[in-house]
Amino acid sequence: METHKQLTIGLFGFGVVGEGLYKVLQQTPSLKASIKKICIKNPGKKRDAPASLFTTDKDELLFDEEINVIVEVIDDANAAFTIISTALRNGKAVVSASKKMIAEHLPEILQLQRETGLPFLCESAACASIPVIRNLEEYYDNDLLHSIKAIVNGSTNFILTKMFEDKLDFTSALLLAKQLGFAESDSKLDVEGYDAVNKWTILLNHAYGIVEHPDHILFTGIQNIQLSDAVVAKEKNFDIKLIAQAKKLGNGKVAAFVLPQFIKLDEPLSFVKNEYNGVVIESGFADKQFFYGKGAGSFPTASAVLSDISALRYNYRYEYKKLYHHQPHQLTDDYYLKVYLSFDDWKYIPREKFEWIEEWHADAERKYLVGVLHVRNLTEATWWKENNTSLILTTEPIIDNLDIINLKKRSLELAGIV
Repeated sequence: METHKQLTIGLFGFGVVGEGLYKVLQQTPSLKASIKKICIKNPGKKRDAPASLFTTDKDELLFDEEINVIVEVIDDANAAFTIISTALRNGKAVVSASKKMIAEHLPEILQLQRETGLPFLCESAACASIPVIRNLEEYYDNDLLHSIKAIVNGSTNFILTKMFEDKLDFTSALLLAKQLGFAESDSKLDVEGYDAVNKWTILLNHAYGIVEHPDHILFTGIQNIQLSDAVVAKEKNFDIKLIAQAKKLGNGKVAAFVLPQFIKLDEPLSFVKNEYNGVVIESGFADKQFFYGKGAGSFPTASAVLSDISALRYNYRYEYKKLYHHQPHQLTDDYYLKVYLSFDDWKYIPREKFEWIEEWHADAERKYLVGVLHVRNLTEATWWKENNTSLILTTEPIIDNLDIINLKKRSLELAGIV
């Protein structure tokens, strides 16, 4: 694709994001990008665009030689993978917003890009309006990237904000998120953390060169958080957020997960409310940098798709520097986590799994403890998601193996045992 070439787009999907993109493109003629055809699933639905643009036949887009860019914003991951594979093999650049499809097919997508030499851009799949992928690709060297901590799901953040600030119960907050178009059509994808872990899979690739299936990353959502947890958080001057985190450990490997976490009120991520997303990147000499922007909704997501379309005019593509030009990092599950756990009955809590317990409150109606356990006690078991149990990470949850011996010794001293 030569510079400034006219982009002729085949668009798959005309939902919240697709329609947003259509409107935004009409307002930015300077882009030299126009939509030739839009493929949709349900032809009977009334749409705010000329009927001649629409088709239900995907081949009208994929095999049209005039169309040189396929933009895919549908929520069927299998169909999306077929679309992008065919498009790349047919010599078309691709822009995609389907995080589930990308997360589940990352090795194949990387291979297709190598085989075809064509761009596959997906900025909108990670944090909607925040240009985090391009920053991780271009700005941060592999060896200097210490950690990333992020709120990547606007819907769960919206629900938590409404629960804590407006005292709404979980169900009402979720209903409001759906009404405002922030929650996925299947709200389980947001609420139980699936959407966030898919995005995290994509970002781990651009940050550390890690190619891992989302099933192999520790995660849960906010489905078990109780209002009593919010009370405890307030007493301790914390917020609760669903946090995606990755941190380089002493052995050079990376700990990564998506779990609810207590956040201190003076931390940048505490200021991220409603449908906004936030990313804090800690690197060698730059200390911490904070990115903030809308993470859900029609125009914020469309703006990220637009920025990818715009980049295609300059033949921009991801180089995957961390994967191909460095020694890629590896995920590890050999570290410890400090957790807060609330529950109804002690009998469901395997106390013997904890290295130590720092706090326990057994007399409250809803019992809770704060303790340290090896991460494999979470990755290899489900007790912490069952029987109305709520797990929330503490503010500095990751404890490296190297530190655990010193901490054990210190806790024994504090207890007067040594």
